[in-house]
Amino acid sequence: MKPLELHPNPELDLVLERTVPLTLHEVWAAWTEPEHLVHWFCPKPWQTIACEIDLRPGGVFQTVMRGPEGQEHGSLGCFLEVVHLHRLVWTDAMGPGYRPNEKPFMTGTLTFDKVDEGVRYRAVAQHANAATKQQHEEMGFHQGWGIALDQLVAHMQSRR
Repeated sequence: MKPLELHPNPELDLVLERTVPLTLHEVWAAWTEPEHLVHWFCPKPWQTIACEIDLRPGGVFQTVMRGPEGQEHGSLGCFLEVVHLHRLVWTDAMGPGYRPNEKPFMTGTLTFDKVDEGVRYRAVAQHANAATKQQHEEMGFHQGWGIALDQLVAHMQSRR
């Protein structure tokens, strides 16, 4: 079965799309292996101090980030779709086993496509309403997710 094509809604969704000089395997590993994800997932000086991944639909996707003053922010969600090397969809609207979460924020869809220059990387953050989208934008979505992607690239290139 072919995955549904995502058509972002500009009133509700935020999009980051770039081509990165990595292989599909490197981008996939960066997103699906906790030992990689903790190195790049949030913009410095924040750190990802914990990550749990059960890479299957309904499986856990959990991170804990720590800020420079010691404040911590955790996120618990589950994967909705896993297409090896090409697509990851997760949400914090549900936790592991598709159990509803109290306060959902977003659903993330990542697609990775091989191109001559490396990988076309597309991240879409979907929100339930315009207010949540605006909150995410004001939190620095474009800058923060862009910096995190730069950190992902640097981390994976350092492992070559």
